[in-house]
Amino acid sequence: MKVQFFESINIETPRERIYARLGYKKGITKLSAERRKEVNSSIEDALSLIRLKGAGVRIPIKKINLSNVVFSTGNSFKSSIVASLLKDSPEALFMGATAGAEVIEFIREHKDSDLTSAVIYDAVASEVTDVSLGWIIDYFNTQLRREKKKLTKRRVSCGYGDFPMEYQKMIYEILQLDCLGVRITESFFLVPEKSVTAVSGVIDL
Repeated sequence: MKVQFFESINIETPRERIYARLGYKKGITKLSAERRKEVNSSIEDALSLIRLKGAGVRIPIKKINLSNVVFSTGNSFKSSIVASLLKDSPEALFMGATAGAEVIEFIREHKDSDLTSAVIYDAVASEVTDVSLGWIIDYFNTQLRREKKKLTKRRVSCGYGDFPMEYQKMIYEILQLDCLGVRITESFFLVPEKSVTAVSGVIDL
C-alpha cells in the first residue's frame, strides 16, 4: 500500500462550471462581451495562482456490513453511506487534492477591497480542485483497466450524510497530505481551504 503523489495536476479549465458557480446560466443569463472578457481575464489570473497537487492510494477492505467498513490497515468507517458505496468493492480508493495556498491568500487579502475578483478566484479554485479529483480517478482507472477493474462512478466526502468530518483526519494521515503542504485543523477542516478528500470503490469491469 503505497501512496501515489501527484506534484502537478494539469486539467482543462472547467469554464462552464466556473460560470455556473458564479450564477451565470447558459442560454439564460445575458453577458456582454466586455463583461465576459473581464471574467475570463480574472479566471486566467486565478489559474496562475493555483498549484494543483494530489494523492491517492488503494486500500484493501477486510470486512464490510450495512453500516461499517473495516480496512486492512485496521482503520474503519462507521457509515451506511460509505458501506453502501463500497458494498461490491474489495478495495477502496482514498484520494485528495489541493489548489495550494497562493490563491487562498489572494482571496483573503482582496475580499474587502476587490470582492468581485475574490469571488471569481474562489469559484475557480473550488471547481478546479473538484475536477482534479476526476483527474485522479481517471489516472487510477487507467491502471485498474489492466486488472479488469474500475472505480465506482460515485465518490463520497466527509461531511456528507452519516460520514462525519472526524474521518477526514484518518484519510488525511493515510494520504500523507502534509507532504503536499496541507494541514488539518482541530475541527477536521483542511488548510489551504481549497483542499478536498474523497473515497470511491474499486469494482470489477
